[in-house]
Amino acid sequence: MGRIFLVELEGRTYKCKFCKTNLSLAENVVSRGFHCRRGKAYLFSNVVNVTAGPVEERMMLSGMHTVTDIFCVCCGQIVGWKYETAHEQSQKYKEGKFVLERGRIIDGLDSEFYIDTRPSSSDAEEA
Repeated sequence: MGRIFLVELEGRTYKCKFCKTNLSLAENVVSRGFHCRRGKAYLFSNVVNVTAGPVEERMMLSGMHTVTDIFCVCCGQIVGWKYETAHEQSQKYKEGKFVLERGRIIDGLDSEFYIDTRPSSSDAEEA
């Protein structure tokens, strides 16, 4: 096996939930209205630091698509899939785009900051 070279991203990022590897920039989000078997998902125009599995035909809610699962290059966890081809004309806009499952990614802001929203003793006294 070879050495893994990671692409570093600057700005607001989405990262692998399991190992915190950068996957995409927030500006690459095309749609937040996608769904997968495990819940919500986002459509991205570009992702980095992933490897692709075998190409397969998959029946989805929007019809038949040729897709490949994508995996984090660091930890190997599946993070989503890539649309290779869409068989229906109305779905062609998805071709070459990536879906990252929301339950398998974190917003870069979520991992860097923790804001305690519980009331402190001084807050409770004022109420």
